Amino acid sequence: MSHSRRLSLEPAIDSTARSFRDSLTLQRGDDFNKPDFRELDLGSPVSTLMPRVSSSSSAAATPTSSSGSSGSVPDKPSVKSHSGEITRSGMPATRNLKPGHRRSSSTGTPLIFSGSSFYSGASHSSGATSAASPSPTVLPAGNICPSGRILKTGMATRTSTRAETLCTGTGNYGHGNVVRSGGGIAGKTNHAAANGETPEELKRSGNDMYRRGRFTEALSLYDRAISLSPENASYRSNRAAALTALRRLGEAVKECLEAVRVDPSYSRAHQRLASLYLRLGEAENARRHLCYSGQCPDQADLQRLQTLEKHLRRCWEARKIGDWRTAIKETDAAIANGADSSPQLVACKAEALLRLNQLEESDFCLSCIPRLDHHHHQSQAKLFGMVAEAYVLCIQGQVDMALGRFENGVVKAERASMLDQTNPELLSVLNNVKTVVKARTRGNELFSSGRYSEASVAYGDGLEHDGSNSVLYCNRAACWYKLGLWEKSVEDCNQALKIHASYIKALLRRAASYGKLGRWEDAVRDYEFVRRELPGDSEVAESLERAKLALSQESKSLGGFFNNEVGAVTTLDKFKNSVSLPGVSVFHFKSSSNRKCEEISPYVNTLCLRYPLVHFFMVDVEESLALAKAESIRKVPTFKMYKNGDKVKEMICPSHQFLEDSIKQLL
Repeated sequence: MSHSRRLSLEPAIDSTARSFRDSLTLQRGDDFNKPDFRELDLGSPVSTLMPRVSSSSSAAATPTSSSGSSGSVPDKPSVKSHSGEITRSGMPATRNLKPGHRRSSSTGTPLIFSGSSFYSGASHSSGATSAASPSPTVLPAGNICPSGRILKTGMATRTSTRAETLCTGTGNYGHGNVVRSGGGIAGKTNHAAANGETPEELKRSGNDMYRRGRFTEALSLYDRAISLSPENASYRSNRAAALTALRRLGEAVKECLEAVRVDPSYSRAHQRLASLYLRLGEAENARRHLCYSGQCPDQADLQRLQTLEKHLRRCWEARKIGDWRTAIKETDAAIANGADSSPQLVACKAEALLRLNQLEESDFCLSCIPRLDHHHHQSQAKLFGMVAEAYVLCIQGQVDMALGRFENGVVKAERASMLDQTNPELLSVLNNVKTVVKARTRGNELFSSGRYSEASVAYGDGLEHDGSNSVLYCNRAACWYKLGLWEKSVEDCNQALKIHASYIKALLRRAASYGKLGRWEDAVRDYEFVRRELPGDSEVAESLERAKLALSQESKSLGGFFNNEVGAVTTLDKFKNSVSLPGVSVFHFKSSSNRKCEEISPYVNTLCLRYPLVHFFMVDVEESLALAKAESIRKVPTFKMYKNGDKVKEMICPSHQFLEDSIKQLL
């Protein structure tokens, strides 16, 4: 049997609604005079009342089953009169009551229920024998039954354990009705009935709100209907539809499961569950409810399920061989096919991006994972042989580790392992995560104590277990920098940036290493990138300006142009290139911590402007220890002068006048 693919709201007539409808149905002939002994629990202390209609209009007074089951508004809606009867529009509110429902004085004094017996005040005064020994088959008259039920024969001897109170009366029910006190669902039921609300009416109102797109109001109405009739599967199924429209899919699944529990053969709830599981990417659960009890599934839903299963299978195959681009393609196709709220499929794409060293994209992908509420549990759903929720946590933990969020990574890896304790892949990830964190902690401690060589070894141990951890590469690059191994520092920074392209620390460290190597063009490029990322950072701005100045001096000097700025030389290679320049070159070996160097440096700048045909260079011996050692610099300030590549003079702590005179002699 084929089911409709559209998940419309299906009203259903429960036993209560049918009883209520039947109690209002007009009867003819002898049947009209027979009392209704069916037990009706309408959630109200008031027995049903019958409208009086003429014989010509009796058929119109009967509610049709179609209006009761569809939830639509009848052609001529019922209205309530001041006494509580339901009448048709345009009909008088007069009554023609059944026996046992009379209130007029002509019928005599009504029987009053008191504990385990009935009595009538009027019969005692008249001496009627029937009042002295009331028959157990006599029903109470009027709206005086404490439970709101018409008692069956033989039920008159039951006693109530609840206190009875007199209702204050309303326009519908009148003053003095005997009701039971109480709260909870029973109290809500009485309140709803006192307002003329039945579960079916609430459901119909909810359906109307749903059709008008007012899903929150529809949900509230379905909630009230369920409070009156909690074991009605259609109410819960409709509530699931409203929750789905509000994108609360986890709650919708829970409500559909409850509807199936109430009515295991309820096809609409199974169909709605299958649709929800398809959106959640849980193909196995979707198939179980789409093909429940051997039923023939809707062909459109079956096609969607088969397509989802195909993409999931291809994702698994691509993941096993490391074909991450295909994994991304198949994941996107599954999401586009309808699995738009699947956390595990989004995690699958994030894993592929992580393996392709697109860390920012992977992290952003994980931030878009649908947040399912706590009502939804994925314990039965699996992906790649892992519990789906555990798989999601596993990928989140690995991305956290790659971004340096080590504590978060450990927590998520541990949670994943707890959710699926027998999965070997999750156990392996957890062990690697713990090892990497331990190595990183050890390396940080050694670096802080100045033991840079040992720290580099510790970071290397961590990289053996996680070769895609950008933080460990960057930390080891810091060790190489401190040890003066700038080429190795650049190499590790390159590895970190290959994994995490916008890693600011790695960019700054590489730029500083480039500066030590005299590769100012490369240094300027890195500083400019960081400057765009951190426009308000003054230190980055200053570093960029220094690198640009050094680059400018280098280009002018090496290009054979004379200039009026003192150039900086940091490496032995650059020193040799500068010495070989044509003309006169003056090298000032200095230390920023030396007072005499600081006193003479401004004068050197003055000479640079005064003699534009001379190349002036500055060498900071603290930053360029290798160069200072190669040139045998033992005291600062020291000046060395070259002409056409040949050394012609060397001076230690010269006076201003002697320095200038020496330059003049070389021109």
